Amino acid sequence: MIRVHIFCEGQTEETFVRELLTSHFARLDIWINPIILRTSKIGKGGISTYGKLKNQIEKKCKEDPNAWVTTLIDFYGFPKDFPKLAIPTGLASVKRAKILQQSFQDDIAESNFIANLMIHEFESLLFSEPEAFENWCDDPQVVVNLRKIRCGFSSPEHINDGYTTAPSKRILSIFSQYDKVLHGSLVALDIGLETIRRECPIFNSWIVRLESLA
Repeated sequence: MIRVHIFCEGQTEETFVRELLTSHFARLDIWINPIILRTSKIGKGGISTYGKLKNQIEKKCKEDPNAWVTTLIDFYGFPKDFPKLAIPTGLASVKRAKILQQSFQDDIAESNFIANLMIHEFESLLFSEPEAFENWCDDPQVVVNLRKIRCGFSSPEHINDGYTTAPSKRILSIFSQYDKVLHGSLVALDIGLETIRRECPIFNSWIVRLESLA
């Protein structure tokens, strides 16, 4: 069986991998192991410095050289010591993501590492089907307003990452009870992996890359 360790930015991403990806890849005889990045002694998720991220990835690549190692993280609010972070802001988000991801791949330089950077935070995936929120809120206007946001972009992955316009901030401005840990993976489960793949081509390219390991 092929083994793939996926470093996740936090608990929500770890649950997403465990609930949506493990069963999908099991059918391809690929075993998925989600790992929450550790950036403190108490094991809190998130990325405080690139050095801590790099150390954990390189350690896993070396201690399990017959397995693959990849990531489910985004570059929204990434630490300043990340390679080539000082890319001109005028570049489109997709181009910035591609440059940063290649820099990430080159910097780790382990043969069993597959770099993956989401353009924006996890919540961008939830805009794949805003109607999935209706199971978790009482106000039907929430779905209407989320759908309006989704229709303003070519894909959920293009919803911009400004301080007040990041996907999570947009959701919170409409659905104030939204809790990432509680609702994030539940909404994603209601949407389903196939819909997310169809609506989010960059995310899908990562899934296709992992499928090709079979």
